[in-house]
Parts: sequence; structure tokens; C-alpha cells
Amino acid sequence: MPAQRGYAPSVTAGDQDWDRRTRHETETQRLDRNWASLIQELRVVQTGVQFLIGSLLLLPFQAGFATLSQPMRLLYLATVAAAMGATVFLVAPVAWHRILFRRHRLGNVVAAAHRCAMAGIALLGLALTGATTLVTQSVAGPVAGVVSGAVVAALFAVAWMLAPWRWRHAGERSDG
Repeated sequence: MPAQRGYAPSVTAGDQDWDRRTRHETETQRLDRNWASLIQELRVVQTGVQFLIGSLLLLPFQAGFATLSQPMRLLYLATVAAAMGATVFLVAPVAWHRILFRRHRLGNVVAAAHRCAMAGIALLGLALTGATTLVTQSVAGPVAGVVSGAVVAALFAVAWMLAPWRWRHAGERSDG
């Protein structure tokens, strides 16, 4: 199947050969499988983002919010912005799919949706780190807030980014 106009595949020829040989997939079947997998992943992440945003949007209407210091209010606003940004990036692929429906641009949508999912996940990690810092500082004080935020940020970096990237590059070396 010829490459779709404007589609910059993120898979190597070796990956495509492996899919054809092992999965017996055509390019279209691979795109359909990739799209289905990505949409399922986004469904899982979107639920958490929606819950986080709902919780964050209620905070200013709570009596204790007025006692937050200016730096904590700025952290709150940055956390809300990161959560909203995560929502934009995690929902964008659905809008693109609707707009490009039956235009034979699934390759473009899958490639762009992958990039959006990565950006959305990174923003979600920032939002969850900010939320953890806000809650911990409110309950246990500023030092505990900073420490908990740093620990959560490190956990996200390792679990969501560094470990998968390490495995990805180890796989590339072993396929060699």
C-alpha cells in the first residue's frame, strides 16, 4: 500500500517487515490496530484527567482556599493549566479522527495522536505532581510539600518515561 499523503511513518522498515511476517498484517491493518490501541490507552488516561480537573476546579470554592499563600496559588494555577493542557492533547486525536473521517488519513491521525498522547502524559505528570505538592503542603507544611512533589516527579519520570525509553533502546540494540 502506498504511503498516505503527508504521513511520516514512525515505524522503521524492519518494524513493517516484522508486522507483515509475524502478524500477517497489511499497512492498513497495522494502522487500525495502532489506532485501536491508542484510543484504548487514551480512554484510561482521560478518566484520571477528568477526575483531577473536577477536583481542582472545586478547590477555589472551598473555605480554606482563601488561606493559600501567593506561591501556592501560583502552583494551583500552574497545576490547573497542566491538567487542562493534558486534556487538550489527550482529546485532540478524537477530534482529528472525526474531522478526517473517511478522508483516508488514518496514518496522519495515528502519527499525530502518538505525539499528542506523549505530550498529554507529560502534562498529566506535571499536574499530578503539582496536585500532590498542593495537598501535602496544605496538610504537612512546605518542606513536606516540596519533598513529596520531588518524589512524585521522580516516580513519574522513571515509571512513565525513563524505564520505557530504556527498554525501547535495549530492544533496538538486540534487534540489531
